[in-house]
Amino acid sequence: MDGIQERTAEQELPYNVFAKACPSRGTLEHVTGRWGGLTLGALYEGPLRFNELRRRVDGVSEKMLSQTLHALERDGLVHREAQPTNPPRVDYELTPLGRDVAERLLSLIHFVEGRMDDVLAARAHYDTARGTL
Repeated sequence: MDGIQERTAEQELPYNVFAKACPSRGTLEHVTGRWGGLTLGALYEGPLRFNELRRRVDGVSEKMLSQTLHALERDGLVHREAQPTNPPRVDYELTPLGRDVAERLLSLIHFVEGRMDDVLAARAHYDTARGTL
């Protein structure tokens, strides 16, 4: 595409994540933030209870996981199912939209994991060049 075609295509999009007021920006932040991406990736394997999910996403606090799940549920990516049992049982699972998003995230995650040797070498080179070891 040349510059004119690109600008026309951008103008035709109903949402533009690069525009400050676009609601897609918030969803992108929920999906690509540290806990959102890890939560979606963990739930791709299947439904999990809150504590199972918290153990799977190592390092997340209860508060942050709760906030993340609320945001992802509000965006339509996660479904929360509360069972009327004593004690209450709550399961979380991906919606069809959430599965689509998680598949794309997992592709990126696997790509990054596969290239970590390159990343670590680049970090070492950067640190050596700047004397920040």
